[in-house]
Amino acid sequence: MLRLRRLATLIVFAFCIITGFSFWAVRVSGTVTVGDQSAPPQSGAKLSTLSTITTAVDISDSTIDAQWLTRTAAQTGIPARALRAYAVAADVANASAPACHIGWNTVAAIGFVESVHGTLGGGNLMASGRSSQPITGPSLNGVGFAAIPDTDEGVLDGDPEWDHAVGPMQFIPATWREVGRDGNGDGVADPLNIDDAALSAASYLCAGGRDLATAQGWTDAILSYNRSESYVGRVRGQSKAYAAQSSSAG
Repeated sequence: MLRLRRLATLIVFAFCIITGFSFWAVRVSGTVTVGDQSAPPQSGAKLSTLSTITTAVDISDSTIDAQWLTRTAAQTGIPARALRAYAVAADVANASAPACHIGWNTVAAIGFVESVHGTLGGGNLMASGRSSQPITGPSLNGVGFAAIPDTDEGVLDGDPEWDHAVGPMQFIPATWREVGRDGNGDGVADPLNIDDAALSAASYLCAGGRDLATAQGWTDAILSYNRSESYVGRVRGQSKAYAAQSSSAG
């Protein structure tokens, strides 16, 4: 009986050693992964050259291939007015930072996650680039969100006590003051306008010499926008979906 107990103990011990080694080997080999860490393909659009533009651009029908815009909007479900802003924003950002390699699909994915392309709450983007109704995030009063006291005297978000993220790309007023750009050439950097907001977002993502064609560069860029792993996952999935849909559109 004692011999049998010793044998059983030896078998259990050997099983634990083998199991532990197998788990270690799997981790070292890289077989076990936690979530998708790859960079989405960065899609381009059919645009006229914007390489000389570094500060502002008049986003108009003449800057983008109309057939591409109509086809891609239908294939992806992105409103054409928003898609035009995303595509030109990515092109201008790449002209300013050639090593960035940002695609319109990444800008569009953020636009979807943040405000469903300016339609959050039942509104829609007007020809001017503004939503038909204000898009204002919750009060950043420390309850469920970071506490950010008012920085704009309520000019952008209507709250003189606490800041709120605003517009189709959901910029916090303090951040907008630092990175806001004029995307439609009207002389005003307006976070409530999709042209301005998209260009500012694309430029912000490209900051610091990031290369969004790489997994690390892309992930770091999205984390700079919102330091949340779940947010990165949502943007990654939507960006990949847009790349696939636009590719199938031809």
